[in-house]
Amino acid sequence: MTFIQALHERWQRADSLVCVGLDPEPAKFPARFRETPDAVFAFCRDIADATAEYACAFKPQIAHFAALGAEDALRRLIAHLHAHHPGLPVILDSKRGDIGSTAQHYASEAFQRYAADAVTVNPYMGRDSVQPFLDHADKGVVILCRTSNPGASDLQDLEVAHATSTRPLYQHVAETIARDWNSHGNCALVVGATWPRQLREVRAIVGDMPFLVPGVGAQGGDVEAVVTQARTADGTGLVVSSSRAILYASQGDDYADAAAAAARDLRDSINRWR
Repeated sequence: MTFIQALHERWQRADSLVCVGLDPEPAKFPARFRETPDAVFAFCRDIADATAEYACAFKPQIAHFAALGAEDALRRLIAHLHAHHPGLPVILDSKRGDIGSTAQHYASEAFQRYAADAVTVNPYMGRDSVQPFLDHADKGVVILCRTSNPGASDLQDLEVAHATSTRPLYQHVAETIARDWNSHGNCALVVGATWPRQLREVRAIVGDMPFLVPGVGAQGGDVEAVVTQARTADGTGLVVSSSRAILYASQGDDYADAAAAAARDLRDSINRWR
């Protein structure tokens, strides 16, 4: 099953558009993990196991592991997710983008070393920097389009020529990916929850292509606006990512139960507007 097929199946089976971000920060772990060997793996495993029934995907963020020297914990975590939650896609959030020969190694890192089902990439070096990922037709390539951070407008909103007028660069990126880069049907776009109007505009350009939507929760994105502006006709099309609000819902011994409750509440909130 391809990443896109697995995502569609999970949307239906779990009745959820929630993506649980796995961004370990040991300083925020419950006290019980201070003396726990392999704390990064153990904490993320517990959160994933507790939230899986409410999720359509998991999204481990590679920098959070690499900064801790915990790459092996990341590898084992993804293996655990595949073994214990089969069919639940794993998106490696790494935002890679480099010249083609180097991008080939980044693709191997994501899909072979870590066995991720999809990876986030940066398109701003052009198609050759993304092609090694696109060539993995069964894997998902989740491409930055209109990101959730405040500085996104510095470059992504710049006006570029289009026919006899101009339009923002992020719209050109969206159309180029949908028209030219998605020949295997394995592309998705990152469009931030903090920009509802842009979500609507990009949806109109790319049709039913899936969106990874960060920015709900700690970054202040509004669930109603996200869903009403960017859902597809069948009420899906979205992978709504939340990390800190789920991971650190409690720092007590109820951390796993609190994470599960936060994921369930987000699922239910999203579903009210589908």
